[in-house]
Amino acid sequence: MIEKIERYYLEINSIKNLNIKTLPSNNLTLKETSKNVFDLNKFFYKQIGKKHQWVDRLTWQDKNWIDYVSNQNLKTFVLLKNNEYIGYFELIFDKSDCEIAYFGVLEEFIGEGYGGFLLSKALTIGFQKASRIWVHTCSLDHPNAIKNYKSRGMKIFKTEILKRKAI
Repeated sequence: MIEKIERYYLEINSIKNLNIKTLPSNNLTLKETSKNVFDLNKFFYKQIGKKHQWVDRLTWQDKNWIDYVSNQNLKTFVLLKNNEYIGYFELIFDKSDCEIAYFGVLEEFIGEGYGGFLLSKALTIGFQKASRIWVHTCSLDHPNAIKNYKSRGMKIFKTEILKRKAI
């Protein structure tokens, strides 16, 4: 059986267009991870991705993860509440562009506003070095994903339909 997947590319070109979402909690911490720690990227990728068919990195060995997180253009941030992991994002900088490579909130925290807050932080950090931030999402991701990107001020600039054998 062939499955159709809609992929959306979104961008934001000015911090002036960012609609920041705040959360009234003093117990939240956003931390950049160390380049030596690939386990967090691997953990979030697998935990968040399992419901949304993130499969491209499932065959990676530890060396692949180490090589990936060692990229000097990659920055990974994790959001914690009372030292408990909530979500993460990966930013890849390339000249004046910044890609949100992966972004997500752990399932038990979905619907509590953390996604909007975390995306606001990702975009704010991205604009420290870039003048354009982009991301792609698809119909396999959580339905709130595209809503969150649009709510923060991102606009769709490209769409495509992918076809693959159903998993």
